Parts: sequence; structure tokens; C-alpha cells
Amino acid sequence: MNKKFETSFNCGDILEVTAEKLVYEGDAIAKINGFPIFIHGACPDDKLKIKITKINKNYALAVIEEIIEPSTHRIKPFCPLHNVCGGCGWQHIDYDFQLEQKRNIVFETVKKITGKEIEVKPVIKSPDTIAFRSKIQYPVSQTRVSKRIIAGYYKKGSHELVNIKYCPIQPKIIDKITEFIRKNAQDTGISGYNEKLHKGELRHIVYRYSKSENECIVIFVVNDTKLSDKFKKLAKKVSEEFAHVKGCLINYNTERTNLIMTNDTRKITGQNFVTEKIGNKIFRVSANSFFQVNIGSAKNIFDYVKKIVKENYSNSRILDAYSGVSSFGIWLSDIAKEVVSVEEAPSATKDALENIKLNNINNLTPLNGDAKKIFEQLIEKNEKFDITVLDPPRKGCSRESLDFAVKLSEKAIIYVSCNPSTLARDLKYLHENGFKTQYIQPVDMFCHSYHIESIAYLTNSHKDN
Repeated sequence: MNKKFETSFNCGDILEVTAEKLVYEGDAIAKINGFPIFIHGACPDDKLKIKITKINKNYALAVIEEIIEPSTHRIKPFCPLHNVCGGCGWQHIDYDFQLEQKRNIVFETVKKITGKEIEVKPVIKSPDTIAFRSKIQYPVSQTRVSKRIIAGYYKKGSHELVNIKYCPIQPKIIDKITEFIRKNAQDTGISGYNEKLHKGELRHIVYRYSKSENECIVIFVVNDTKLSDKFKKLAKKVSEEFAHVKGCLINYNTERTNLIMTNDTRKITGQNFVTEKIGNKIFRVSANSFFQVNIGSAKNIFDYVKKIVKENYSNSRILDAYSGVSSFGIWLSDIAKEVVSVEEAPSATKDALENIKLNNINNLTPLNGDAKKIFEQLIEKNEKFDITVLDPPRKGCSRESLDFAVKLSEKAIIYVSCNPSTLARDLKYLHENGFKTQYIQPVDMFCHSYHIESIAYLTNSHKDN
């Protein structure tokens, strides 16, 4: 039953409050007579003058008018565009305190949805907190009068584009390539995309960057169905200017949606993938294949999942679901009896096959196709796995997928999540179907933002002894 609040203030009122904690989606929360107020840009323990901008039935929104007394955890953002760019919103908070807040968000979200107080371990830090992004997706537009091409990130909560010349959370070479593309796209006669009118050619510039090799591929996402000479010229110029660029590709996207890339990606010049070395493993990653955006944190996740398996299960059969390029399958292959990976995206499965060869693995079988159908086939064949690794997208798993995981997993499920809310929802369902969460290990993947990755370790209650 929802709590009903009576507010003692109105829209436009100026109030004095102390921020209490950070919440998922990134704002800080303060309360007046128990009524929650979400304040953008606040830090816990800030004493503030705030202006109420919106009042709903159960909460209000506010902006900071004045910082009366800053929190001891408030620091100066290292990016000059921090206050306008919506890319990452917690640079004004010291890093260790960010991690405490993320741990708290996971604990409280899981408790609220599952009704259980599950152990949430301290967050594993990112090895790098700047220049860590290996996938960059810049929306592109064009100024009305000068027709200048602009590319960057949107302001928080808007579709107003901030032209980014320097972004400290990505490799410096990306800034240089983007500036070159902006100038040469305009010189070549390429128009920027107008999302309101659904006109213009260049919608996004997407990069896949390899940290180990210090090289990248560039993908031009275009509002077109064929490759024009203009993009051939631009690709040639970019490839000749930058030795770091190993290939230029084009992605055709004429959809009037927020979808960044369709599955229709074609090569213009060079190669259509990057190669990333992590530890003693090699991964080939194509334009459309999923791979973690922070390589150092990806290794931390892979290592922790491996630690769970190694310490608790020997000679195990492992199912790697939502497997992408079979990254978990490859990482676990040397301690498993057998691994089967399941992935719907053809490009990712193609990469997985290549990765199996590159790493000389002979106990990993990648299966490509509709996940539901493949899981059903495995059940029909009476297949059983000691452990299932689930690594779904932000929306989490469907009920069907969880039912399949329950039927296929004899001993454990390791659930890797990038969204505490959908993780908690799915844990609740797994608890109702015979599994118990032993603990959750968060890992910081997206530094200076509210996003947090979590590894939940669940055991089969029927097999616990």
C-alpha cells in the first residue's frame, strides 16, 4: 500500500535541506516530513538551498539554488562539461564514496523488491577511472545557420546535443578522430541528422576501441540504405590520417526510433572488428557484438565468476546464456569439463567461433539462434548443467528464460546484471523457484555514474547440503 504524503510546500518554493543519500538514476534525496525530494547534482551531507521544480503525489523534484555547506565528499569535477553533459553525473563526488553509495543502492533495491536482506559485498573498484570506455556512441547533428557538424552527448533528460571536444572517460585518440570527422564530414558535404524531421545523413559515430592494441574501428550510422561516395571519401580520409583506425564501417539505420544501430553493418575500408587481449585470452569483437565497455572491470567480473566456480565446483558443465562473443565461456573453459554458450546475434556467434580458434579451446560449443528455442531443445534432450551463467541486457530475463535456467541448472546460477531493479525482480522469482542467493558482489563498470554491475551467486536449495 502506497504511503500518502501531505506536502507543506509548493512548486517554486525555496527550501533548506540536507541531502541524505544517492539513489538509482543518479539524484540525491532529501526529505521534509518524510516526503522525498530528488535533487539533481547534490551530494549526500550537502546542506542546500533548493528550488522545487515539480511535485508529484509521492515525491518532488528540485534544483540546487545554493550550496550552504558542502559535503566532505564533494569534490571538483575533472571534466569542464560535467554540469551540462549527461554522460556521467557523479564526478562531483569522491570515488570511494561513489562506491559506498552504489553498494547501498544494490542492497536497498534488492531488499525492497525481494523482501530479503541479502549480503552485498563492498564494490570492486575499476582499475581505471578515466579513459576507460572502449565503446563510444556519439549522436550527430548540425547547426541551423552555419551547418556545422556537431557530435557528443545529450544534456541530462533532454535531446539537446552537447558538442564534445574532449571527454576524459574515453581514450584521447577518440577526441582527435571525432574532431577530424566533424570537420571532414562537413567539407565532404555530409549532413548531420535532424531527429525531429528525420532528415540528414549522419546519425551517429560509433567506436569500438581495443585497449590492449590501442586501435579502433569507426562505424558511421547513416539515415540511408546505400553507401554514397561521400562516405567512401570520408572513410578513406580517416583511415589515411589515423594509424589507430583499423577499419571504417557503415551501418544503415532509416528507423524513426532511438535505436542507435541496426544489424545491417557493412565494411567500407580495412577490418570490421577489433581484437582485445585480456589476461591470457584473446577476444575478437565486431561492430554489432556485445562486449563490456570497461576492459579492466570486465576482467574483474570474469575473474570473480571464475573464482566462484573454481572454489565451489570442479569438472563442471557450464551453460553460458546471453553469451555475446562467448566471453564467460572462454574465460571459464580452462576450469570446466564442458561449456555450451547460447547467443541470438549472428555477428556475436561468428566472433565466438573465431575466439574459440584464437584461444585453442576444444570444450566450448557456441549455439546460435532464438534463445527460447535453444533452451527448449536442451530441455527436450534432458541436458543438465552444473552452473548457468546469465548475463542479460538491462531489461533482465524473461520469466520463460528464468524457468529454463531453473530446469537446466542442477547446482548454481551466476547472474551478472547491469540493473539492480531487474536483478532484484529476477532474484525474487528464482527464490520462489528453488534457488537461494548466497551474496551479491558489485563491480564498478561505469565510473562516475549511477550504473553498477552486480554478480549474484545463487545455489539450488534442493541440492544444498
